[in-house]
Amino acid sequence: MRLMFFAGFLAFLADQVSKYVVIHIMGISPSKGMDVLPPVLNLRYGENRGVNFGLFGNDSETTRWTLIVVALVICLTVLIWVARNAQPKIVQIAAGLLVGGALGNVFDRVYYGYVLDFLNTSCCGWTNPTVYNVADIFIFAGALGLVFFAKDNRPDKNGA
Repeated sequence: MRLMFFAGFLAFLADQVSKYVVIHIMGISPSKGMDVLPPVLNLRYGENRGVNFGLFGNDSETTRWTLIVVALVICLTVLIWVARNAQPKIVQIAAGLLVGGALGNVFDRVYYGYVLDFLNTSCCGWTNPTVYNVADIFIFAGALGLVFFAKDNRPDKNGA
């Protein structure tokens, strides 16, 4: 469990520090972006009031608080599941990354009223119109880790 909490803490910290640096120190704003490795990596300001790709982003307080509650329930469910089911270290890390990333976005919704996004990646003549953040990377990586490495600890129904 300590490994999961450590991974979660580091994911949350990396997300919040990256947002602070990009927005408050580098000054990325709606009117100022930055090409880091064009077109592969660009910094663009974004306010996500919905879920992935801004879905359900109608900017209502009900949606905001519903998304906060849903994220907290998912975090709690993952924590309980890992605590009750012995899992390999990679799964504990994956769970921590998912929870830490989700809590980073929850913090944004509580503090800013939206999730602060700033990463934009495009490639090979394709221009990506969306932005995301470090928390989203951790959530995605954590979810993949859970899908591919989690052990099923349920007893075999055939008695074998």
